[in-house]
Amino acid sequence: MGLFDSLMNTLKTKPKKAERPAFYDIVCPFCFEKFSPKEAVFRALHNKEDDEDFLLQEDIPLNHYRNKFNLAPLPDLEAIMEPERIPEESKKYADGVLVEITDRYGFSTDKRLCPHCHNKLPITAGKFPSNIISIVGASQVGKSVYMTSLIHTLQNFTAYNFDAACLPVSVEVSKKFREVYEDPLYERGVLFDSTQKEVRQEPLMFQFKFKDESKPPLTLVFFDVAGEGMVEQEYLDIFAAHIKNSSGILFLVDPLQIRTIRNKIEIKKEDSPGEFTSKYDEPREVIISLFENFIGHQQKGKTDIPTAIVLTKSDMLKILCEEDYIKENSNIFHNVMHKGSFNLTEFENINGEVKRFIEKVDRAFNDALEVHFSHTAFFAVSSLGSNPVNRRIQGTVSPVRVDEPFLWLLYRLGYIEGSRNS
Repeated sequence: MGLFDSLMNTLKTKPKKAERPAFYDIVCPFCFEKFSPKEAVFRALHNKEDDEDFLLQEDIPLNHYRNKFNLAPLPDLEAIMEPERIPEESKKYADGVLVEITDRYGFSTDKRLCPHCHNKLPITAGKFPSNIISIVGASQVGKSVYMTSLIHTLQNFTAYNFDAACLPVSVEVSKKFREVYEDPLYERGVLFDSTQKEVRQEPLMFQFKFKDESKPPLTLVFFDVAGEGMVEQEYLDIFAAHIKNSSGILFLVDPLQIRTIRNKIEIKKEDSPGEFTSKYDEPREVIISLFENFIGHQQKGKTDIPTAIVLTKSDMLKILCEEDYIKENSNIFHNVMHKGSFNLTEFENINGEVKRFIEKVDRAFNDALEVHFSHTAFFAVSSLGSNPVNRRIQGTVSPVRVDEPFLWLLYRLGYIEGSRNS
């Protein structure tokens, strides 16, 4: 497929908005199983020792889920209630979705749970489409740093530019993001350690909600996944459903994963301060893992999920400006702010430039993308704006184009409009 054809495929006219259905299928933001709102169960808000239906008991599905993430099991909890056993007059609906039930003792509960893992569902589940964004990439690609920079940018700049708000779904998520990710990077300027396979983090959930109530909110679920897990079977089993039921994928690629670039930077890095990791997985290996665990089971071995190919650590490519790969005045090094709409002119420029770069330095990776992904676009970002020295950020964090791949996914999903420079 040529560059022009690829670009035209990327910019296909978005489908017309269909009439709103009575409800939407739910993708659980914890276990990522897909189900109808009718299948959701509820947690009782009380217990009774003389009624076996309301005894405190171990929640086996919930503890099984927690075990996957190395979390301690919970003590006995209130019983699970199945809606089909509740009379219709004891049910409460909102936007076509069952949101509350009243038991035979007159106690009402709105604790709606996933029928598979028994985690509490977001209030909006079933009322709006479940659009989940996945971040994938091999070890050392900078997923944790990119995720932190992206969320910070969405909350403080992007949401305002699109008349929206980006908020954590709970106080617990807000506190965890601030203490574990945002403060170390933005307040103390310290680069946190790579995520370890043994430390399996629960997803961080945010909601991107527009002030225009006619636009549905977007649930953002971010996994801080250890990169080694992307090429190991046991780890991928946990996250296969996450990727499979995503509405969009952010596929991160470190320039140093590409052998051609790594060799050239190795020669030049002595003149450039910063940290360079010696161990890298090839980006093709991530595609092979995705194919084995997900894409290979799709029609014709290809996924229709829109996928943004994101070249990370773009500031590092300045070392190559003397080469024939990147020019000093490249779009890659200039930050762009999209306001009110997705700037298609800017997008076409960066998409074409990065795609040509990938074709030049790693043709096999580009071919693998074209074989297995139906809808791709290419981006370059710098999560920090510079390469850290001794695991510390030099100066202030100055991200470059970090929200652009995310905004392209919003555009593809019909959440925002596109426009061109006049």
